[in-house]
Amino acid sequence: DLLPSLPKVIRKGEKATFRIGGRIINKAINTQEVAVKEKHARNILILSKGAHTFWAAVNRLPLSSNAVLCWKFCHVFHKLLRDGHPNVIKDSMRNKADLTDMSRMWGHLSEGYGKLCSIYLKLLITKMEFHIKNPRFPGNLQMSNRQLDEAGENDVNNFFQLTVEMFDYLECELNLFLGVFSSLDMSRSVSVTAAGQCRLAPLIQVILDCSHLYDYTVKLLFKLHSCLPADTLQGHRDRFQEQFKKLKSLFYRSSNLQYFKRLIQIPQLPENPPNFLRASALSEHISPVVVIPAESSSPESEHVVETDDLVDTDVPVSQEGTDTKFDDLFGTSAAIDPFNFNSQNGMRKDDKDRLIEQLTREIQALKEELESFRLESGRLCQALRGRVSELEAELAEQSHLRLQAVGESEFLKAELDDLRKVREDTEKEQRSLTEIEKKAQANEQRYTKLKEKYTELVQSHADLLRKNAEVTRQMTVARAAQDEVEAVRKEMQEKVKAAQEAADRQVRMGDINIGQSLEVLSTQLAALVSEKAELEQSMSKVEAELAVRVQELEQVQTSLATERESGVKTAEALQNQLNEKESREQALESQLVAARWSSLQGAVEEAEKIIQDSLAQIDDPAHISCTSSADYLASRCQASLDCLDRLHSARGAFVANSTGERTQLVTQCGHLVGDSIVQGSATSHMVPVEQADGECVCVCVSDNGKLKAALEAILATAEKLRPRGLELQQGELGDLVEQEMAATSAAVESAAARIEEMLNKSRAVDTGVKMEVNERILASCTELMQAIKELILSSKDLQRDIVESGRGAASMKEFYAKNSRWTEGLISASKAVGWGATVMVDAADLVVQGKGKFEELMVCSHEIAASTAQLVAASKVKADKDSANLHRLQQASRGVTQATAAVVASTKSGKSQIEETDTMDFSSMTLTQIKRQEMDAQVLVLELETRLQKERERLGELRKKHYELAGVAEGWGQEEEGEEKEHLYTD
Repeated sequence: DLLPSLPKVIRKGEKATFRIGGRIINKAINTQEVAVKEKHARNILILSKGAHTFWAAVNRLPLSSNAVLCWKFCHVFHKLLRDGHPNVIKDSMRNKADLTDMSRMWGHLSEGYGKLCSIYLKLLITKMEFHIKNPRFPGNLQMSNRQLDEAGENDVNNFFQLTVEMFDYLECELNLFLGVFSSLDMSRSVSVTAAGQCRLAPLIQVILDCSHLYDYTVKLLFKLHSCLPADTLQGHRDRFQEQFKKLKSLFYRSSNLQYFKRLIQIPQLPENPPNFLRASALSEHISPVVVIPAESSSPESEHVVETDDLVDTDVPVSQEGTDTKFDDLFGTSAAIDPFNFNSQNGMRKDDKDRLIEQLTREIQALKEELESFRLESGRLCQALRGRVSELEAELAEQSHLRLQAVGESEFLKAELDDLRKVREDTEKEQRSLTEIEKKAQANEQRYTKLKEKYTELVQSHADLLRKNAEVTRQMTVARAAQDEVEAVRKEMQEKVKAAQEAADRQVRMGDINIGQSLEVLSTQLAALVSEKAELEQSMSKVEAELAVRVQELEQVQTSLATERESGVKTAEALQNQLNEKESREQALESQLVAARWSSLQGAVEEAEKIIQDSLAQIDDPAHISCTSSADYLASRCQASLDCLDRLHSARGAFVANSTGERTQLVTQCGHLVGDSIVQGSATSHMVPVEQADGECVCVCVSDNGKLKAALEAILATAEKLRPRGLELQQGELGDLVEQEMAATSAAVESAAARIEEMLNKSRAVDTGVKMEVNERILASCTELMQAIKELILSSKDLQRDIVESGRGAASMKEFYAKNSRWTEGLISASKAVGWGATVMVDAADLVVQGKGKFEELMVCSHEIAASTAQLVAASKVKADKDSANLHRLQQASRGVTQATAAVVASTKSGKSQIEETDTMDFSSMTLTQIKRQEMDAQVLVLELETRLQKERERLGELRKKHYELAGVAEGWGQEEEGEEKEHLYTD
């Protein structure tokens, strides 16, 4: 009779459920090196409707200090992810960062359970990410072919990506498989020892996952090969081949272990992997099926050969049956258990009566405990509701800050784009200058080579001239020898002629000694003939040598004329190139000067655009919600003045030699001046209207007057806007509080009247959807104004109680003066509420007219929520916790929060009704174009995530600085205000 009531106890008693679940989890996850008992894991699955109870118990375990404990946690968590409630995966994602850190920590160990825990944790993280990204896949991965097709949404790109994710998933499973086997000594019967079973037990879940992943991967690859070219899927096939070999080997090794034979029937993969290039091979594929016997023995029932204390003796054999359900549920079955009815038939009647009475008393005690649980649950629910309200208010403030950060991010994005353009222009000019310098160096080298060539030609010309002179001298000698030969020839001819004439005369005279004379003459004639022959031979040699010399002279003269002509042409070409180089250098120098001046002019124009953009932001409605402190404004103005001084000092260097850092200084100065303008406008939002107008005048002067004088004027105004602290007189603070509260009430009343007027006007002019949207938005704004009125009245009543309580002060003004910092905080909060109401009405007016943005109205609503939260905190910091007016103020604050949420909701609803959502047209896009855009979108998402992370860090730093400045301005650091600050943070 007790067992049917137990589920009701578990459902109704949250604390009892947590305690019972914690007991079961602690029994399953312990430091003993034995396998997790199946009944404990099964009971955890029965109790889990999510992962809250599981993680609440696990977070108390020292998982980071005990590797065996962490290993068994991974086993239980893996089984919970596979067979538990679908909410387990979503509830566990918030612990992803802790699991990642734990995996990284255990990864420093190179062996034992530490390394296995690191691999197992990576697998669990991959499994959660896969199921979150692919919610159609259940935790146990069991899907039909139709469901698998639906998961890809009939898109080849989705199937392609899904296959890659399955490869990664299966890779993690195989890494754990290999890690466990590599940590075991396979030469021994490890599967029958407690330590071996502890390591092998989680592989049952891994085998189940691997069988499904292998089957789905094969089917998806066949589908992809039917749509895409084989070359595109070469990487998929290679990866599948590698995983197929590993999985086949691991399945075979696991099937031979004694431990698995009684718990699971492991399938065997085919001898060869499927041939995806042949479509008909799909019909030959057989899905691997893992069979788990219906009544399989749990790991704790295996025979253990180590020590007696490793054997599970909790459940005797005689207790197996229906009477062990209570033990199976709570994990205890001791022989002295009062709920053990196994030996009831052998008891006496008195024993049964005593047992019934004992059970009755225990049931009554359980009922009382259940009632106490119910009361405690009610109290906790009430406390949680209050906490939820506080969190909603905090969420509203965080949403406002997020929207403000988004606005700042957009501004920074635009500024970054401008900087990128300036940088690109500067880089182009720098590249141009570099190219000009390279051309100048090349021309210089060419000039040097031409000069060397010219010198070589001059030297060759001189050598030719010397050679010409030598040849001319030799020709003169040859001509002299020829003249001498001619003279000898003429002389010999004259001698021969004279001899012949003498002979003729002697013949005619008839000399007696004619015979003797003839003999003498013959002898003389022979001598003359011989001499003539010798002279003719010598003359022939001289003529031959003379001919050779003439020929050489002609060749030398021809070569000399050619060389001279070539030298003249080369000299003229060199002179032309030298002139061209000089003109080009002058042109490059002028281009360099022009480029530098152009760069400076571009920097000046960019600085002017930055300043103009900053001036335009003053009138931007989205900028109205931005605020800044006078101290920060003063620091920006001082930095701008310092930059102007450096810019003036760099002017002389730039004019003298066109160098210096003036271009960078101009851009930097533009940014600093623009920032000073924006911060000046933001500072004006936190001060009274008169002072704000004065500051705006100083900003506008920067357009018409001298920039330095305008910045000095802004700096002087910022000094005036610094918090006055205790400088005010006692009477001034008291009067100022009343004035600000009255001004706030008047501003709220005026805003409510304007909203009513806009509502009437909208009903008279607008029709259809626009009228419906405007009425809903203005009605929610009216409700918000009514809630703010109630908040202001409650705040006044609470302040009156605080002042009347006195806390030692003699009068109201003395009380305000004594607590000046608290008073100034109250004044600041009142100003913020009134200003927020006015700005929200302006934004609503623009939205109704169709000229404004819905986002501005939502930002203004969040700003009002933050301002009212500030007013509540400032009002109740000195109040008594049991004050009725304090309770009324808190109720009014909740009303403002709810009204703000209503404004945001009505605004979002109206926006969705009016605006149309653009959809992308994929009809004219090819697969390659879609894939390209997908890759571009992924790159953009990564860039935006990185940018978002950096902006969040920057927002945190800005918020921290804002709190520090606010603390200085409101005196949070003073010792006499320490108690007030503590109350403020506590509340």
